[in-house]
Amino acid sequence: MHSQIKRNLSVLLLFLSLISANAQQKKDTTKLINVSYGNKGIELRTRDNKFLFQLQSRFQFRFSTPNDQDPLTYDDYSKDKETTFKINRARLKVGGHAFEPWLKYYWEYELSQSNLLDFRLMIEKWEWLSFKVGQWKVEYTRERFISSGEQQTVDRSLINRPFTVDRQMGVEINGHLKGKGIADFNYWVAALTGTGRGNTSNDDNNLMYFGRTQWNFLGRFLDFEGSDIEFHEKPTPIIAFSVLTNRSPYTRFSQAGGGSLEGYENGLPGQYRVNQWNFESAFMYRGFSWQSEWHTKQIIDKLNNNDTTTLKGYYVQAGYFFHNAFHWWPEHLEMAARHAAYRPDNDFRQNLQDETTLTFNWFFKGHKNKLTSEVSYFSFQDKTLPLEAGWRFRVQWDISL
Repeated sequence: MHSQIKRNLSVLLLFLSLISANAQQKKDTTKLINVSYGNKGIELRTRDNKFLFQLQSRFQFRFSTPNDQDPLTYDDYSKDKETTFKINRARLKVGGHAFEPWLKYYWEYELSQSNLLDFRLMIEKWEWLSFKVGQWKVEYTRERFISSGEQQTVDRSLINRPFTVDRQMGVEINGHLKGKGIADFNYWVAALTGTGRGNTSNDDNNLMYFGRTQWNFLGRFLDFEGSDIEFHEKPTPIIAFSVLTNRSPYTRFSQAGGGSLEGYENGLPGQYRVNQWNFESAFMYRGFSWQSEWHTKQIIDKLNNNDTTTLKGYYVQAGYFFHNAFHWWPEHLEMAARHAAYRPDNDFRQNLQDETTLTFNWFFKGHKNKLTSEVSYFSFQDKTLPLEAGWRFRVQWDISL
């Protein structure tokens, strides 16, 4: 771990030296580099704006009881209690642009687990057509694409695990088609390796293909961020539809890479054809925020007579700064609630997992410094087993430096 961190620090020092070398070539040496602190941390910018270097670190400190992780199986409800205090995330983020303001770069490193999460180059010269290459979180779902530091709750919902595409390597084109009135759309289209984070090769000749279209039907784009801390003065709604297909040995993905859902094992190359789609909505207005997703996922076992399983799930989530309605309510305090449901096999509709969460956020400095507390209630229904249910309480301090 220490050697990897040293290598990354060496890259940072090399980049800084390149910026300095470029600046030394300028005739006016009064002030070659501007140093400031912005929304993305410490910023070093050359006078001609040809180079920008941004450096930021982020930490999450979390307390949870009786357990931290969502219960996945029936036995999880009866396992021993494990009250936990931990550093849940420790991230180093580097971004900016080089040579031209529209040639951007970004990489992100998880220090606690020694994982290189993101590394990508973006060409963003035109609003209607941009290019991206590297490894990043696919924009398949709003909940997953929102940074863990800008979420409305301590962590993502029960359905994130079975439906997320997480990080993949590949290429993408995207853009904003800004027409008049309701003719306002964003789009994303990508071809990806489809084997998860950190996997530098494919298992077969099949790629992952992904597409998303987002309709900004009041002509205003809504950023990927939880909570209306910007206090949108005008109603800002969106609806989006995403589709994806992939063939690989895996039935799920996470930060760790490719993996398996309950009832599956990591298969042979090209064993599982996965087709999935998601319909989502989001809305922000004067301190109120809403977001929702409805998922369907088919897993087809190509090596076992095309045996097919259909998974379904959804969540709805809303939050509000009640100070806007009641002056006695603290200005920086937000209350939010979420309900999620997951059916691991739609042929057995009695089998259902639920999560209901109530959250309170205190924003010291927006999402850059906030304290979140939440209580969640989980239930597990199986037609062959008695109903199981349980509570969980978590507190998290998230700070970016």
